[in-house]
Amino acid sequence: MENLGISFDLTVVWALILALAIYIYVVLDGFDLGLGILYPLFREKKDRDLMMNSVAPVWDGNETWLVMGGGGLMAAFPLAYAIILPALYPPIIAMLLALIFRGVAFEFRWRTETRLSRKLWDGAFIGGSFIASMAQGVILGALLQGIEVEGRAYAGGWWDWLTPFTILTGLAVVAGYAFLGACWLNLKLEGEIQHRVRNMARILGLVTVGFIVLVSLATPFLIGIYWEKWFTFPQIIFTAPVPIAVAIIGIALARSLIVDGRDWLPFVLALALFGLCFLGLGISIWPHIIPPSVTLWEAAAPEKSQWFMLVGAVVLIPMILAYTGFAYWVFRGKLDPEQGYH
Repeated sequence: MENLGISFDLTVVWALILALAIYIYVVLDGFDLGLGILYPLFREKKDRDLMMNSVAPVWDGNETWLVMGGGGLMAAFPLAYAIILPALYPPIIAMLLALIFRGVAFEFRWRTETRLSRKLWDGAFIGGSFIASMAQGVILGALLQGIEVEGRAYAGGWWDWLTPFTILTGLAVVAGYAFLGACWLNLKLEGEIQHRVRNMARILGLVTVGFIVLVSLATPFLIGIYWEKWFTFPQIIFTAPVPIAVAIIGIALARSLIVDGRDWLPFVLALALFGLCFLGLGISIWPHIIPPSVTLWEAAAPEKSQWFMLVGAVVLIPMILAYTGFAYWVFRGKLDPEQGYH
């Protein structure tokens, strides 16, 4: 490619691939986890059955992107993988165990024959959803606040990941996922339960935007490079459109939940809101993969390895996108309470 005069940075390509995989995981498994967070607010079995059936055909496929993100990080950026895991073992292990318990509870709930067993599995589903969401937010916050690196290894302590800021980001992700879940249920359900989740979405939308503002205000004070990117000239010219767009999307979301009758619109706008937050995160940490000391190019695998993996990615990613899109297309539309998935 360089011989043709075309600049083609494989490291940047792999960074974009991983960013895409993580974003797709966050928005797809996010509303799925959000159902578990909202679960305690619905006490009737028929309501809970409807909630579960709304994601039953697609929930396990959503986590394909988590596997791709983790595997891609190890393969494309092995140094980052070797540093991030020791720094974040507790929240990563908590997240994985929570996802396992949640997945098992999802299936076993339908096969239990006693009320007590169903309550236990429902509790596992709720707890797994909340802990997984909280852990993902804590991981995000720990990366944003910086990881101590010495040489080519993690140099911090066992509890460095646990700070007031990571708790804030953890709660922000929990609120955001609950909001996504409410928007998804508004899209899939009808009648009285839809009216309830629409009211919940209005409240959760305000809470989510509030957390976005709090995290955005706190982030520039973590590391100097964040302040420079968001509040110094000329960088502010390029970064200012992001918070402006967030404000516009927030207003559109409020309108869609209050006066607009199109049930699909709040969910689409919620995905756009998450996308803008993701873009803001990327702007903040670029070009680092581990702020503030390890850049993408320092953590990258050899070029030959990147080329080898790219061939597989070019084949597999369109296939995964195709079957994911097909699954959502087949099970599109409102859920019929009389014809559940299970």
